[in-house]
Amino acid sequence: MKLSHRFTADSALFDDPNLVSAAGLVPMIALAERAGLGELAQQRLSVPTDKGANAGAKVCALVGGMVAGADSIDDMALLRHGAMKKVFSACYAPSTLGSFLRAFTFGHVRQLDAVASRVLTNLAHATPVVKGLDEYAVVDVDDTIIEVHGYAKQGAGFGYTRVRGLNALLATVSTEQAAPVVVAQRLRKGSVGSPRGADRLVAEALATVARMRSTQANRPVLVRADSAFFGHPTIGAAVRAGAQVSVTVRLTSNIRAAIATIDEQAWTPIEYTDAIKDEVTGAWISRAEVAEAPFTAFTAQARSRHVPGRLVVRRIPDLNPKNGDGQDQLFDTWRFHAFFTTTDPAVLDTVAADKTHRAHAVIENVNADLKNSALAHLPSGKFAANAAWLVLAILAFNLTRAAATLTGPQLARATTATIRRTLVTVPARAASSARRLHLHLPTNWPWQQAWKRLFASVCGPPLPATT
Repeated sequence: MKLSHRFTADSALFDDPNLVSAAGLVPMIALAERAGLGELAQQRLSVPTDKGANAGAKVCALVGGMVAGADSIDDMALLRHGAMKKVFSACYAPSTLGSFLRAFTFGHVRQLDAVASRVLTNLAHATPVVKGLDEYAVVDVDDTIIEVHGYAKQGAGFGYTRVRGLNALLATVSTEQAAPVVVAQRLRKGSVGSPRGADRLVAEALATVARMRSTQANRPVLVRADSAFFGHPTIGAAVRAGAQVSVTVRLTSNIRAAIATIDEQAWTPIEYTDAIKDEVTGAWISRAEVAEAPFTAFTAQARSRHVPGRLVVRRIPDLNPKNGDGQDQLFDTWRFHAFFTTTDPAVLDTVAADKTHRAHAVIENVNADLKNSALAHLPSGKFAANAAWLVLAILAFNLTRAAATLTGPQLARATTATIRRTLVTVPARAASSARRLHLHLPTNWPWQQAWKRLFASVCGPPLPATT
């Protein structure tokens, strides 16, 4: 590609009032309205004074800006260019939206949490965003540090990553047919321990999943987490809600004792790094092996807190780096990775349970996706405003994911950046004809069929009523 004309300094003019840079916001906001975002926010948010007026419209504006790529308050200015005020109403200035967020308290953030939960439930009923939820549902819990700079951020501190920031605790739900969406979220101080408040978050996440599932769902939800969440508060909350758990454990003395009881003949090779499949027998030839033993968690606590289950262990050779240089190993030594699970062995045997547990890493993709979009920054010095920003970022993430599933399978598992590039940031010219507004988009847009499917789905006949 090269320039076909010679340009001068006055060849580019910002003088067309009928252009918009993100025509994809039209179906996105239409879908948000059908999911009840503005109406729910207007009903439930009680932010005081004039700063909290028209809360529903302000929440929709913030979510729309994030969908279009805003990751700071100043970026919300993209809602006020060209023909945006012809296409949308209530295109608020960044200063107005910033004042709105700074008026939040913790109670208002919890009100916004309730809005996010109900909007996701409505999206689940109106789109295939959680397709297959009745047959299989996995809730992943993890926390991540959002790095911040400067000393004006309330609650910022150094956590387990030794990075100064704030701690975001997330719970996602995924199925065999759908990519993860976030069902619960909480912003915490940067120096907080990972499991703090996780029991409440798990309870709220499972309650949201229960509302999204139909009455025909009979398979329990599986809650996965890493070793930071191996404790009775988190696991107990999941068990009380009727869920099963799969949580990594630390190699404490009682865990090592349980591993020592496993018979040498019980280890089964698995598909793992450098594994080879025998074409004749179909068995895996691998140095990674799995086995399990019965295990009851939290036996040092009161009997009412005991949780019976299985200890599934994966072992990998711990190789001598000097092996082969005249210092060969006299016997095999192993590195063990264990997790505790309450799943039914008739449904998930040892190999399947290990493979299912390793898929917990899917939540790391969600963390990276959020940090590559609206959570690139936490824009305010006030903790409550940043906590509200987190919830709004989750709303934008879930809305973007739901919209992508309406276009077909190609974008259903795409990242937010890909969805934004193909569906949202499409330039268009707004033109009026017979008192109706029309959008003229670029010819030969590579993803025009996906865009048309989304537009027809949400701007066509009404979707079924949601609650």
